[in-house]
Amino acid sequence: MANKLRLGIPKGSLQDATIALFKRAGWNIYADGRSYFPSIDDSEIECMLIRAQEMARYVDHGVLDAGLTGIDWVVESGLEVSSVTSLTYAKQSRRKVRWVLAVPEGSGFEKAEDLEGKIIATELVEVTKRYFASKNVNVKVEFSWGATEVKPPMLCDAIVEVTETGSSLKANHLKIIDTVMESETHLIAGKATLADPWKKQKLDQIALMLRGAIDAQSQVGLMLNVKRDDLEAVLAVLPALTSPTVSQLKDSDWVAVNTILDERVARDVIPRLKAARAAGIVEYPLNKVVL
Repeated sequence: MANKLRLGIPKGSLQDATIALFKRAGWNIYADGRSYFPSIDDSEIECMLIRAQEMARYVDHGVLDAGLTGIDWVVESGLEVSSVTSLTYAKQSRRKVRWVLAVPEGSGFEKAEDLEGKIIATELVEVTKRYFASKNVNVKVEFSWGATEVKPPMLCDAIVEVTETGSSLKANHLKIIDTVMESETHLIAGKATLADPWKKQKLDQIALMLRGAIDAQSQVGLMLNVKRDDLEAVLAVLPALTSPTVSQLKDSDWVAVNTILDERVARDVIPRLKAARAAGIVEYPLNKVVL
């Protein structure tokens, strides 16, 4: 029987972002909306859609060799699975999410200690219990099946909820009074997977390419031509991961410069390059950056 890596893809809010990340990394995953076993254009990988909240359990039990899930759900599970790599992406953004303690505006609650004896609703029950225990605050933590933001003040006094932007909390007239934990997506694996040389090598390959795709999201390539006499002025403008590549052109008076830089600074750097007498400036997107 050919080697297979059984890989869990998070079903739900992370599903589309995860499939898009794999596409940038070089794998096409096809989920038709009905099957829990999406196809992938790699005969060595078998995919299964699993809720992120359950991923650590199935990896720990060996049902899956590896999977992608938030580190929050790994911590919540209390299971000892290994993180192969962190991958900072979420449903809407390329940044970590936060589990926050939020209370109704005008409630008078300003800190965790003000909630002594109160009811807290959350999906992240065990982490929330440990958070309040660390502050010696006695509360009743209730599991929330969803729509947690609408529960205060009628069904609970406060919530611990995940947020990327905080906009949903504000829309429901809630204010954040503390951060319980930060989270990001991790590629996790079980002990048996990492002990298998073939599976570990395959998983390392996936991790490398996913990491490269993540790193490329915030970077762009930049190439330009410049007269050799103006090269130092141009290089003084350029940030780079290591140092720019400089190549001789057919005309010995000119060189080509190629580099990678943060997409956010490109809009400021390009006008400065033009002022430094660079010509033929081209900015281009990157699929992967492997350092």
